[in-house]
Amino acid sequence: METTRRVGAHGAAGTADGLPGAGRAVDGYLRATFPWYGLDDAFTGPRWLMQVGIAADGTVQHGSTGHGEEPSIRPDPSGTEKERFAAVVTVPASPVRHSGDGTGVLDATTVSSAAWLAGSALLVSTWPAQLDHTLRDDWLDQQTETAFELADDLNGSAWSVLSLPVDGVPTPFHYRESEFGWVLAGSTGPTGPDGSGVHLGAYGRGMSAYGLGFSVIEDINTYVPE
Repeated sequence: METTRRVGAHGAAGTADGLPGAGRAVDGYLRATFPWYGLDDAFTGPRWLMQVGIAADGTVQHGSTGHGEEPSIRPDPSGTEKERFAAVVTVPASPVRHSGDGTGVLDATTVSSAAWLAGSALLVSTWPAQLDHTLRDDWLDQQTETAFELADDLNGSAWSVLSLPVDGVPTPFHYRESEFGWVLAGSTGPTGPDGSGVHLGAYGRGMSAYGLGFSVIEDINTYVPE
């Protein structure tokens, strides 16, 4: 699969690094050379920053923005917790290329990249409440491997097609549901001066994906708490 390397992606979205939290700096978002996406103006709830994935040479590779209620790291064992959130992952479209510091090669990014990042991040924020901490890493390794395989087969039976607006234009997304929540992934049209676009991933729980729409974030500072 031409996608973000699993080691790099896991560190950014497949571990606690991908979780939201207070004090997330906006600096990384401002350093990006591509536009960030979030839910469009039809969503009127809270918005917040998550984290960005940065390469060794300092290049921003991807990042996520949150909407709704910030998911807790540990779900409520009582089962009464009903968090409603959706996170949007933005990944710039790019071919295989040399890293900026000349030390290696960066994989191409595809829709599968966005699907993998979204799928692995969903697991981090929804791992089973009854699971002991000592078993958490084993469970995450197993489930994220499954998420990677699913992202590598977007035309498989696990996925359906869902059309959602991106900047007002109906856009096809690959969509799947699980006991943990839902994941979707697709691509935008050209967004930059070079004619390239971005790949979008999204994941959530308690908030239906069917009524969502996405748009460019004009000012990322609107996601920073006052």
